[in-house]
Amino acid sequence: MSPEFQSMVVEIPTELAGSRLDSALAHLLPNHSRTRIRSWIDQGHARIAGRSCRPRDRVLGGERIVLQVPRAPAVQVPAQALDLRVVYEDEFILVLDKPAGLVVHPGAGNPDHTLQNALLAYDARLAELPRAGIVHRLDKDTSGLLVVARVATAHTALVRQLAARSVRREYQAVCVGVLTAGGSVDAPIARHRVDRKRMAVRTGGRPAVTHYRVIARFRAHTHLRVVLETGRTHQIRVHLAHLGHPIVGDPVYGRLRVPRGATSQLIAALRAFKRQALHAERLELEHPATGQRLHWTAPLPDDMQALLDALRADAVRPA
Repeated sequence: MSPEFQSMVVEIPTELAGSRLDSALAHLLPNHSRTRIRSWIDQGHARIAGRSCRPRDRVLGGERIVLQVPRAPAVQVPAQALDLRVVYEDEFILVLDKPAGLVVHPGAGNPDHTLQNALLAYDARLAELPRAGIVHRLDKDTSGLLVVARVATAHTALVRQLAARSVRREYQAVCVGVLTAGGSVDAPIARHRVDRKRMAVRTGGRPAVTHYRVIARFRAHTHLRVVLETGRTHQIRVHLAHLGHPIVGDPVYGRLRVPRGATSQLIAALRAFKRQALHAERLELEHPATGQRLHWTAPLPDDMQALLDALRADAVRPA
């Protein structure tokens, strides 16, 4: 094989039976976009039992896909020592409590000082894994728990769990408006047709399911617990905005709304809250080596706790 190409062998788990080939590979190769994977298939770089495939082919589970794809130019991500809140670690995984404001991996506008840079300084062996072992992400201004693989076998196992939707991710959120009851949003998500930095509910997008229930109601806001069934970009933010209840502080999908007659404390708290009020509170998964079901929790950060305190105080103000 030419040195300009690299070979990868991917086995389709039974959990993805019935999926399109390009969709299944996008689940199993999270460091490559579905568009890139589709182009590889179209160009004949993906084969099953020696035969070429089409992006729309349905997989049965158990197939071994051989990919011979153009080798991407090496991108050097420097190790940079940053404070990490390690909730759990062993030789296979790390579970971290990411603060709001920390970008997960380098990208346009954020070339360094990301979680990936910090992980490479924390454990140099992570350089051998895609994106230093990061298998799922949180938006820059979303706080809370995420898991990192430390060895290749753990990386493969965690990616499969995510594809099988067996990783449970619970969030707390504060949204605008009063929701009378919990529910679910089952609405596909894709890039916005005009603003490519935004996501939107769109026919033909990738399937996305979000479940939510009410923790507390205030005069003009609701405190929610949210569970992801899928994990699309900006999923919770897009789905709550789609319901007409955007997350407080969301600079992309919401806007500042101050309820009439709000206390000065609440007005100040809402105006000062410059990020989406979203926190990944609980993470549950099967340990990739032992198979034991484990879970972790991360307390609400101070800014969200202060926001909730101001909402409670406003809700019980004298008439």
